[in-house]
Amino acid sequence: MKKGFYLSTCSTCKRILKEINFDSSFELQDIKTNKISSEELDQMKMLAGSYENLFSRKAMKYRSMGLNNKDLKEEDYRKLILEEYTFLKRPVFVFDDAIFIGSTKKNVELLKQYLAS
Repeated sequence: MKKGFYLSTCSTCKRILKEINFDSSFELQDIKTNKISSEELDQMKMLAGSYENLFSRKAMKYRSMGLNNKDLKEEDYRKLILEEYTFLKRPVFVFDDAIFIGSTKKNVELLKQYLAS
């Protein structure tokens, strides 16, 4: 799989997509208009190690739903990401053997190095 999960309304996602020159075999999925399937999320988890690693605590709903005061388990993270696209830490770029999660400068540099190799 060569796929990117992003939010088309996110300026950071747009900047990263513009910065990285993906070839035509790379598929992009706007998670707002095309929800993540349970199969896609499970594949991401296999590479990421946990659903928690894919979960964004920066999402506005994280605090408004009182999730910051709860002891969330793996099944909770999975359910929340599938129910609400904003809980996926984005962008996420998935390859057969690697995953890049989030928009940190270090992560973007690692992605560039991966694509150059």
